[in-house]
Amino acid sequence: MELAELEIFRAVAQEQSVTRAARVLDRVQSNVTTRLKQLEDDLGVLLFQREGRRMSLTPAGQRLLGYAERMLALAEEARQSLREDAPSGVLRLGTMESAAAARLPRPLARFHAAWPDVRLDIRTGTAQALVDAVVEHQLDCAVVAHPGRGSARSLSIDDMGPGLEATFLFTEDLMLVLPANHPRVRRPQDVRLRTLAGFARGCTYRQCALEWLAQADESLRDSFTVREMPSYHAILACVTAGSAAAILPRSLLDLHRDAIGDVQTVPVRQAHTFLVRRAGFTTSAYQALLHALRHE
Repeated sequence: MELAELEIFRAVAQEQSVTRAARVLDRVQSNVTTRLKQLEDDLGVLLFQREGRRMSLTPAGQRLLGYAERMLALAEEARQSLREDAPSGVLRLGTMESAAAARLPRPLARFHAAWPDVRLDIRTGTAQALVDAVVEHQLDCAVVAHPGRGSARSLSIDDMGPGLEATFLFTEDLMLVLPANHPRVRRPQDVRLRTLAGFARGCTYRQCALEWLAQADESLRDSFTVREMPSYHAILACVTAGSAAAILPRSLLDLHRDAIGDVQTVPVRQAHTFLVRRAGFTTSAYQALLHALRHE
């Protein structure tokens, strides 16, 4: 079992297609097919179910994928740790949508200008999904908001996932956003809308919104329907159309202020954002990224 075979296996698993995997890997399709067959023969198990042009993992393939992610991540970390020159290689960064839009463009532009030999692979998602991906070696690090209250120093990253280390980056002011014509809101009981537009479960800001709404009466939490949306643009469209409330960090709201017109905003709480990584993970590329983010 070679690393090159595991890389091919992972690409086919992600793309669910030999043709698309070959394109991603810049290999000819016949080579991908041959190496995949060699891996299956070596292990003595079937890794994929062929359903027309679609390749889906068998139970054995699902088990191998976890090992492949960890082995390939460790190999890349080892390669980079042995290099004493400028940062290079691949760094897989996860980030929440809000941070990607409002907080990361400038530091990432400076990072790329300083270290063009580093390829940043960026994935967005909810905070919990990104933490899980770091734990499972699918990402090297991630920018995520912690759901806990209190000072950044008092929060435990163990609350989000096992075996993680975290560096504080910044604090967001979370705002409840309502249509402009909604009656004035001073406390959770004043919110008349019963639909909250937000991301899927695992979104820290969604959790903060529901906790704030349930402060005075726990039953209020269950009275809200969460309409899951794919983007902040869609969330804001729901708010301005008068069909939902939402919670957004002030930095993102300021970014879209000219586009959304008048809305009512209510301060909810602060949320602290961290760069998380697996305990002990470090490469020169990671250290350079951390420096860029902390000096924004």
